Amino acid sequence: MSYMTQRHKKPEKIYPLEEANDRLLDIFHNHGFTDYPHEKRQQLAQFYQLLMTRQKTDNFTRLIKFRDIAIKHFIDCLMIPRLTDLQFPLLDIGSGPGFPGIPLKIEFPDERIILAEGVKKRVDFLKVVREEMHLQNLDIVGRNVDENFVLPVQGAITRAVADMSITLRQISKALQVGGVMYFMKGPNVDEELLLTKAQWRPYFELIQDTAYTLPNTQNQRRLICWRKVQEVPQ
Repeated sequence: MSYMTQRHKKPEKIYPLEEANDRLLDIFHNHGFTDYPHEKRQQLAQFYQLLMTRQKTDNFTRLIKFRDIAIKHFIDCLMIPRLTDLQFPLLDIGSGPGFPGIPLKIEFPDERIILAEGVKKRVDFLKVVREEMHLQNLDIVGRNVDENFVLPVQGAITRAVADMSITLRQISKALQVGGVMYFMKGPNVDEELLLTKAQWRPYFELIQDTAYTLPNTQNQRRLICWRKVQEVPQ
């Protein structure tokens, strides 16, 4: 995920692991994730601790309240596999401090996920998370995804704000024919969607456009998925 320049907010309190897990249990129960496993909640709680500890010195997220992190980071990411079938290996483009890649790695521990991030301090943090949480089959690539990025993947996902047409160009070599690009967007993307359709036909086809809200909130989202149907001329 890409982050614009913003005021550095520091957490006033970081909850201990078990308390964070208990708080996640309550929030998940109230927001549509009543059956989320204890072990995975524990991992999310550990990720929360690592993120907030680093937030004291580095400006990684504007969200520092526990409830906001649980809903607008964790549930936001975990909604995606409820709405679509993800294809692996999965590339997280512009992962930032690990969204959506780390929650998805927790959700799919056996699948290969690649986090691509161009800012060194975020890359260093992601490597700490991988080591501290003992996450397997998780690759971290310390560079931005562009037209010269050729690591073959069957899926790619981003929560970044870049225009869809630009991202499709950047992923055009790495994403294999039949692979899917998943965009986690806000609700107001109709114009961007029309322009992307016009620009990328016949190389990418729109296969899903789902408007939704995070459960029991007013937070509106849009999941837009494109399948690569033929190679893009270089």
